[in-house]
Amino acid sequence: MDAEELILADNALTTLSPRIGRLTRLRTLDLGHNRLTALPEEIGTLTALSGCLYVHGNRLTHLPDSLGDLERLTYLNVGENPLGALPPRIGALRSLVELRAQDCGLTALPDTLGGLVELRELWLRGNLLADLPAGVRQLRQLREVELRENRFTAVPEALRGLPLLRRLDLRGNGLRELPPWLAELPSLEKLDLRWNPVGPETDAVRELTERGCVVLR
Repeated sequence: MDAEELILADNALTTLSPRIGRLTRLRTLDLGHNRLTALPEEIGTLTALSGCLYVHGNRLTHLPDSLGDLERLTYLNVGENPLGALPPRIGALRSLVELRAQDCGLTALPDTLGGLVELRELWLRGNLLADLPAGVRQLRQLREVELRENRFTAVPEALRGLPLLRRLDLRGNGLRELPPWLAELPSLEKLDLRWNPVGPETDAVRELTERGCVVLR
């Protein structure tokens, strides 16, 4: 079939036919804000998907392993679904530049996330995360990370040394102190620490502020 874009958002869909796999030229697929509880494994045959896959705002409790076959995908939004976890094969999406997984009930992330070598934006607001996997260290293109409203009591060590990280949102966690290495993030422009029980201003915060980084507390 010749379709390259399929927009089915806000249609109260409860199921998606396996025949979706026949749309072999599809580049963008928007299934946001429906009532889907599952995606067919055939979605992995849509290997021409090089733009967006949006499945946010559904009732998905898991994602198919075949999702990892979409190696050309650049934007993925799975937010606002009761997933609980992301599949390990998500790390195979080596072209992904933006991953949104807000409000998914995530308690941990797979270490395979380090395979997303082109990732620039990671949005994880409103989950149950208390740490990030070591694989995040490999995301050298990462520029923006949103960890707002999770369960972090410390700034994740996995973010240490990321050369291009510009914005880090840690609002609404349980942070009480900040590590000295925050000042070593060379590109950091905005650090949001509001609604955390953070103690007195540290040398790291002073250094960041003096070099022009906006620190919100």
